[in-house]
Formats: sequence, structure tokens, C-alpha cells
Amino acid sequence: MTKVTTLKNRIVNEIAPALKEKLGKKTTMAVPKITKIVVNVGIGRFKEDKKAVEEIVKNVVLLSGQKPVVSRARMAISNFKLRAGQPVGICTTLRGENMYHFLNKFINVICPRIRDFRGFSERSFDGNGNLSIGIREHTVFPEVPPADANKIHGLQITFHTSATNDADALGLFRSLSFPFRKQS
Repeated sequence: MTKVTTLKNRIVNEIAPALKEKLGKKTTMAVPKITKIVVNVGIGRFKEDKKAVEEIVKNVVLLSGQKPVVSRARMAISNFKLRAGQPVGICTTLRGENMYHFLNKFINVICPRIRDFRGFSERSFDGNGNLSIGIREHTVFPEVPPADANKIHGLQITFHTSATNDADALGLFRSLSFPFRKQS
């Protein structure tokens, strides 16, 4: 039995019934759950260098387990020195087994590897129960060796949930033992 199915079974068998009681939901379908994880990388400063863009795509493939989409500019904006068709970002959406694998790896491996990490802010929620987190260096992922990283880049990870408010989503993430900052 792999860790992914173990995490999924733990969510279904332990976390969901406990959340149902804690949040006062009538059915298990009303209990919030994570629906998808979106990993974004902005490549604004590397847009001229094609090799750097290819390296960033390769890094995202390594850390997410699937090939990302390269987003391109639709129109030229002279103030930003941007031409139509230039790459501006890289995005991948994780669902299903890839999502559970990434979530397990993020909570248990990556968060402890972040330098000077004290937990994520509870204000990172968007009001609809989705959590957005920014990571400054992609080298915290063990799949990307720091010696091979020529271009250090950050990434943004958004955890989309089926919760309708931030309090329910916070309860979900706390029950998953997500590291949040201690309130003073």
C-alpha cells in the first residue's frame, strides 16, 4: 500500500467523519475536501531566454509529476517590454492520485525543508475556502537537485477546496496537519 492511498484512506475514513462532527454538517458530501492543486510559475524575468524556460518546465515536470502548460502573452505591452506570443507563465493542475501524492509530499517533506519556516499565515485564504501559498525557491523540492539548478525561481501553489468559507477550509487543512503559524 502506497502513501498516496494511505493518505486518501485516512481522509475518507478518519478526517471526513471527524470534520462532519466538528463542523456540524448533516451529510458527508457537505464536508469540505480538496478538489485540485494548481502549481504556477511566473517567468517574467526569464522570458527572453528559451533555455531557461525549458529548464523551468523541466523543473515543474519533476516536482509535480506531469507536464505543465506554457502560458503566452496574448497582446504586446510596450511598458513591460512584452511581445505577443512570449511565454509569461507555466501552470499545471493536479487532480486525483497526483494531487494526493503532491499533498502528502508537500506536508511531510517540503514544508520542513523551507528555510526559516514558522508556518503559513491563516490570511492566505481567498474568502471562498481556497489557500494560496508562495514559495521563493523551487530547490526545497527533493526532486530538483540544488547543484543542477542554474535559475532559481519561485512558484505559487493554490489548494482549491469544496468549502464555501474560510473557516471550514481552515478546519480541513488543520485536520490534515497543515503547518499554520501560531496565533499570538
